[in-house]
Formats: sequence, C-alpha cells, structure tokens
Amino acid sequence: MRLTVLTFTLLLTAALRAAQAPVPQAVVPAVALSGESQANYVVGPEDILAVTVFNEAQLSGRYRVENDGHFSYPFLGRVKAGGATVADVAATLRARLADGYLRNPQVTVEVEQFRSQSVFVIGEVRSPGKYMLSGAVSLIEALAQAGSVTPQAGGEVLILHPKEGARVAGATMPERGDAEVQRLNLHEIETGRLSRNVTIRDGDTLFVPKAERFFVTGFVRTPGSYTLEPNMTVLQAISMAGGVTERGSGRRLRVTRVVNGERRDLDARPTDLVQPGDTITVRQRLL
Repeated sequence: MRLTVLTFTLLLTAALRAAQAPVPQAVVPAVALSGESQANYVVGPEDILAVTVFNEAQLSGRYRVENDGHFSYPFLGRVKAGGATVADVAATLRARLADGYLRNPQVTVEVEQFRSQSVFVIGEVRSPGKYMLSGAVSLIEALAQAGSVTPQAGGEVLILHPKEGARVAGATMPERGDAEVQRLNLHEIETGRLSRNVTIRDGDTLFVPKAERFFVTGFVRTPGSYTLEPNMTVLQAISMAGGVTERGSGRRLRVTRVVNGERRDLDARPTDLVQPGDTITVRQRLL
C-alpha cells in the first residue's frame, strides 16, 4: 500500500526530522573500492549510511550508525546494521518496507563515510599511520594507501592480528605477544603469487621492517652493502655483488660475523646461509 494517508505523511515528516540530524562532514582516509567490495563491507558504529529508495525521496537520506549498531529509520524505527554487510542492510530495509508500507521497494545502501574499522600501517612506509577500512582491503591496497614501502624496506611484511578479546587502542607490536603474527614475502606477490595478497581485517597492524643487510668485499665486481633475502646463501650473496673477479677464488671465502657479542672470522662454503650483518670476503686465488 502506498503512503498516501495524511496521518502517515505527518508521522513521516516528524520521523525524518528526528532521524536525519546533521552529520559532520569530516573526511577520513579510506581506500577507494568497487561497488561489489563495498557491498561486502561489514558496517560498524559511527559509519554513515546513504539510503536511497527509488521514487521515495522522503525515505531516502543519510543515517549514522550508533554505538549499539542500530540507526533510526522512518516508520521502521530502530534498524540493526552493526555486524551486517551493506548488502544485508539493504535487504533488511527492502523486506521491512515491503511488509505493509511499499509495493516492491527498490532500495540501495552505500557507506558515505567509513568510521568504524581501521588498520595501522607502520614501519618502512612513506606515510605511516591509522587508515580507515572501506571494505575488503587487500595487503597491497593498504600499503598503497600508506604511500607504499620505502627504499629501506625489507622484502617482508608482518601482519599482526589482535587475539580474540584483546583491546585495540593503537598499533600492535610483535614483541607484545597480544597478536597472531603472519609473515608475507612482498616479492612473491610482486611476481604473481596473488594468493599471498591477503585481506586485511579491522584492528590489524601492518609492520614493514627495515631491510636487514650484509656486506660483500674482496675480489668481487661490485663490493658493497646489499639487502638480505630470506634463506640467501653465500653464493647468492656473491652473485648480487657481481660475482667473483678473475683474481678471486670461489672457494676461499670468509664470513666475518658477530657471535655472542664477539667478532669472529669463519671459513664459509657457497651453500652456507647468510645472516644479518655478515661481511663476506672473497679472497685472492693462490695460483
């Protein structure tokens, strides 16, 4: 049945005035998403929803989700949105409006301002800080929002998921022990392993550590400091330095390493693993 009765019109006007209080226009950083991704966004307190009912301007408007997860909507009263996806909220409004108010209502719901879910991005990124999540945000999207990684960043990123029941008031650090740590290799994602480009959750902290480095000196083509990759061997490290020169020996290798606070010179094999801070020396051939 259409809303044509005078009494309904008067009630509707009063309800709209109560429900559509002015909403602050503060802008928060959020990752831009497609309509499909936004439809799967889980609504939370302080989010602002834009509801549109086709051909029913009086039932369309902007609504703030309150701390208990509900918002006030004309005729329907308190509508639960917290914990539901945007698509679920639209379906709820559609069903309840069809139950005695409108015939075949066409309802769309969008999040106008994202305020309930956030992620911290810290470490070797250009713009570390807190960012609002605007849906199913991937690891790469979250890093891009923080300006991407710096040249000093390592090839790994740590995703810290707060443990169930933990109170998240700020960024979570690995040493606190209050989060589950997931380690991902950024180079794997860059080379096409998209399964490693995981989805970030509300309350997560992304920590990009500074690159661990090693040094190569002696009879190599390009001596210097290099970024240590996971499970890198001495042979791979020497290759990064341009390889052994004509006067160098691929068998006369030495690693200078700090062990228990003491500096030690150790004979090395090409298959040995490099450790952070190692200095690899390629010595001259004997003959």
